[in-house]
Amino acid sequence: MMAPGLATASSLEAVSASIRAGVTTLELDALAEAAITERGGSSNFKLEPGYRHTICSSVNEDVVHGVPGDRVLQPGDIISVDSGAVIDGWNGDAARTFVVPDPTRPELVAERQKLSDVTEQSLWRGIARLATARHLNEVGEAIEDHIEPYGYGILTDYVGHGIGRSMHEAPPVFNYRVRSKGPEVKPGLVVAIEPMVVLGSPETFVREDGWTVATEDGLAAAHWEHSVAVHKDGIWVLTAADGGAAGLAPFGVTPVALG
Repeated sequence: MMAPGLATASSLEAVSASIRAGVTTLELDALAEAAITERGGSSNFKLEPGYRHTICSSVNEDVVHGVPGDRVLQPGDIISVDSGAVIDGWNGDAARTFVVPDPTRPELVAERQKLSDVTEQSLWRGIARLATARHLNEVGEAIEDHIEPYGYGILTDYVGHGIGRSMHEAPPVFNYRVRSKGPEVKPGLVVAIEPMVVLGSPETFVREDGWTVATEDGLAAAHWEHSVAVHKDGIWVLTAADGGAAGLAPFGVTPVALG
């Protein structure tokens, strides 16, 4: 699964380099598509019935599953980009959030950047917990423990998932505490951990396009995701070029390469 993971990471790097006011979400979609194709992959999002794009692009109050189109990014926008690749029947899935610079509204930019940063850090805390967890639902505890002091909302209707031959597989990966322990963490487990965090209420609705999930209160959202493999020698973040070394270093966790 390393090849589709790296192709997914490459697509998000291509998007990251082009985030600016004036670019359309459909242009970002094309950049991600080209990056995946260059690595010998194809979009697994396009395998979802009725979906025709390589990425999901969710802007401002849109949390996840936003559909790329002619929307032009504006200064101060916060945009979450979710991407995935399939190579030789194996899947990768990851997401990042970006804030478009706006020197005229520094407070807005700072508020949204903090939301993104806290969400990203909750992801890495969840991954770090996976490295030592006995049961999968410890990941959600670590994520919620980090988010809770900030007063942000965590979506409960949408969670992470297993990943392998299909992009979405069992088991579910919760981003919050649940009563059950969940499955045992052991070699062979591969999961997509993806906290979806909002400035206000976690209540959402689906827009008329049938895909885009938006906050009911209209407040901004952030979404970060990585696909992570558990193997006999440790963990490896499949959708990070360094296997997650930089993100895990603050937690004293060193990822171990597969093979």
